[in-house]
Amino acid sequence: MSGVVTGDAVVLGLRPARLPSRALALVIDLALVWAAYLLISIGLAVATASLDEAAVMAVSIATFILVLVGAPIAVETLSHGRSLGKMACGLRVVRDDGGPIRFRHALVRGAIGVVEILMTFGVIACIASLVSERGRRIGDVFAGTLVVRERVPTARAVPVPPPPPWLVGRFTELDLSGVPDDLWLAIRQYLTRMNQLDGEVNRSLAERLAGDLVACTGTPAPHGVPAGAFLAAVVNERQTRDTRRAYAAASASAASVARSSPFAPPAPSAYASPPPGQPGHGAPSAPPVVTGVVGERAEAEGTSAAGAPRPPATGFAPPA
Repeated sequence: MSGVVTGDAVVLGLRPARLPSRALALVIDLALVWAAYLLISIGLAVATASLDEAAVMAVSIATFILVLVGAPIAVETLSHGRSLGKMACGLRVVRDDGGPIRFRHALVRGAIGVVEILMTFGVIACIASLVSERGRRIGDVFAGTLVVRERVPTARAVPVPPPPPWLVGRFTELDLSGVPDDLWLAIRQYLTRMNQLDGEVNRSLAERLAGDLVACTGTPAPHGVPAGAFLAAVVNERQTRDTRRAYAAASASAASVARSSPFAPPAPSAYASPPPGQPGHGAPSAPPVVTGVVGERAEAEGTSAAGAPRPPATGFAPPA
């Protein structure tokens, strides 16, 4: 998922992760880290076979700290809270205000995680996650972080609230062709969650998204209109245009199918009798004029094109 919320590369509208998904992500991360630790340890054991016992012990301690503690901290810092296990389970570590974590957050989580995860086999972390209302372990509490779900089921998606009635139809001339899809997604996610945000965070986020939208459209927002209401009105205008385009495309498709159907009524013939009320209705149609080879042959045989005997050329007509 993509979008902009209160920080860089963090999507709005995410829900706190619970113990089962967090435990599965932790198992995946620990399996990968321990596998890397064992491979590196074997390689270092072969490389340091000629060293004394004190040097080997120092290398072992450094390897333990760098691989089992330093590597997870580096991965969470560089990926903004998305380790391999969390990516597989659709989870992410964010700050309490929704922004991306920094090095200090990952450092506190990793340092405390040595005690509550590695040394106690995750027992303390499980108990803290069960007790916490938002499923946070001790490292999350001290670091000011929260593990959230990035993939929310579609069935639970909240519809975008409608704009104020006095703003409906005011943006019919607004050019929306230059607005990228990720900005539309961020605006929709904000509108579905704006009532759950703190007042100051809600206002600053709405103004930021409104500024991005104005920069893409090239038209400033109306003076005195709140940023949240402006976003809702523009999203409503886009939905209205999409609905009209879909209806027009469906109508054109239905008309094309009707024209190409074998059951469509045939086109009226040029020799058909005029409809009732028109001059000539009920009178027999004039026979077609035959030209070309057929007409020349009929003239040579002394018959008309319709098959009747032709009158003599002398002008004398035989009696009936």
